[in-house]
Amino acid sequence: MTPRSSSNSRFTAIRNALVVAGSFVIGSLAGQAVAQTPQAHSDGKTIKAVLELFTSQGCSSCPPADALLQDYTKRPDVVALTLPVDYWDYLGWRDTFANPKFSTRQKYYAKHRGDGRIYTPQIVVNGLVHAVGSNAKDIDGAIETSETKFLKHRVPVSIHMEQRQLVIDTGNAPDGSPIKDANIWLAMIQHEGQIAIRSGENRGKSLKYYNIVRELTPIGMWSGQAMTIRLDRDTIAQPGADACAVIMQAGKGPIIGAAMLDTF
Repeated sequence: MTPRSSSNSRFTAIRNALVVAGSFVIGSLAGQAVAQTPQAHSDGKTIKAVLELFTSQGCSSCPPADALLQDYTKRPDVVALTLPVDYWDYLGWRDTFANPKFSTRQKYYAKHRGDGRIYTPQIVVNGLVHAVGSNAKDIDGAIETSETKFLKHRVPVSIHMEQRQLVIDTGNAPDGSPIKDANIWLAMIQHEGQIAIRSGENRGKSLKYYNIVRELTPIGMWSGQAMTIRLDRDTIAQPGADACAVIMQAGKGPIIGAAMLDTF
């Protein structure tokens, strides 16, 4: 099956109505993020790629990509995330995991790259390049294409639980890196979810999803120096979420650091 493009007129109307970056709401978490004295950094994983799969339960081309993502979730050097979008809901099935923030995020990636390509299933790698989410060869090629730039600017990131607080440590900017500031995003993740689709293009199918992002929230700004952020677990908890990831991203472009906590 070919990827479903968003070029039709109905989607154009929907896409034009999407709110820009301001739609990412910090909410009450802003008051929870506090920079403190950096702790000793410990990161058991050398992350070389962050994959963001933009998918939809209402897209008949997406199930192979949803299944393929599981392979990448098993790789210790990859943070693989599912970000369900809502713009195909009008086809007859309302995606039960979709978040309009993810539709907006996908739109911004397309704008930042300059190609305007928005479709499902689409994987964005390291915030820089995209690939068809059901094509492992294309995804691996996108990882290879962006890996050098990612590693050149990579900032160490680690996450751990300390009593009932989530503790996030970041390192300093690498020597010679021109990137001196970045947004720090917290993704609350549900490891797996299976949905019986009752209408729309995937009617009658039972589809399984992996590393589903239930909420993606900006929690702070990094300014080139090592820092620590502490968040109260009860404040950031989301229904169904049993893991979390942190992504450091320069504007709406390159990702420069990431880490994942498998048990939250």
